[in-house]
Amino acid sequence: MRDDGRRWARCSAAKMGTVTNGDNGRNGDNGDNEDNVVEQSCDAAARLRLSKRMADLGMCSRREADEFIAAGMVRVDGVVVDVLGTKVLASQRIELASEAARHQDNKPTVVLHKPLGLVSGQPEHGYHAAIELIVPERRWSRDPNVDRFSRADRMGLAVAGRLDVDSTGLLLLTADGRVARSVIDGGGGVEKEYIVRVEGPLPHAGLALLRHGLSLDGRQLRAAEVEWIDDQRLRFVLREGRKRQIRRMCELVGLDVVALKRVRIGRIELGSLPTGEWRLLRPFEVP
Repeated sequence: MRDDGRRWARCSAAKMGTVTNGDNGRNGDNGDNEDNVVEQSCDAAARLRLSKRMADLGMCSRREADEFIAAGMVRVDGVVVDVLGTKVLASQRIELASEAARHQDNKPTVVLHKPLGLVSGQPEHGYHAAIELIVPERRWSRDPNVDRFSRADRMGLAVAGRLDVDSTGLLLLTADGRVARSVIDGGGGVEKEYIVRVEGPLPHAGLALLRHGLSLDGRQLRAAEVEWIDDQRLRFVLREGRKRQIRRMCELVGLDVVALKRVRIGRIELGSLPTGEWRLLRPFEVP
């Protein structure tokens, strides 16, 4: 690793516990051999790859973590680690160099008002992809973020939290792994709010079941906020994201979904953003 002026101590793989020697723990007829092996086995089982641990902590994506590690931009307990595959304990302190944080801050996140009939991910037969709308001429004229954005910036964007082709509303496209993980990882508990137009009679216990008590694919759903807005529309607030979750929940209680619109993800609100237009995420909105 090149010397960039940072006075960080080096960390060997052996010190991090990623390399074990076949003679480890032997010293003649050491009677503690068996205890040493047990301790080493338990210690190894408790370790995670550094890149995975960084992603779990929401510091970045695993791919970004590998890039930062290889560049010598990650410290564990104050020591630089630049070996891919290094493993760490959950109790160890992990830090990113300031230049890595600046690199992340420069990665754009786009808030799009997705129209009906577009797929969130890659183009499919007969359907265009939402990312095709991320062009300068479709940027909202009232975007409060004045940062520049070019067609080249679009290249690194990926969808964070898909919407079905027959759903509309707030769609995030980001090059920032921290944003992507916080939205996609249901364990993070980021709220996602939807306005859902439904048809059909709702049984007496139906609303309570929508709030808590339903299961999909053999797994119970987390508690959700569900309330009537008017005679035809329900408001859902979810803290997880299963495939076509709201539509399937409604089917289980005898309701048909006519229209579904996402209006909020965490602190990010769709607001008055026009359909088919986009804006840049503002710093205080990061989930």
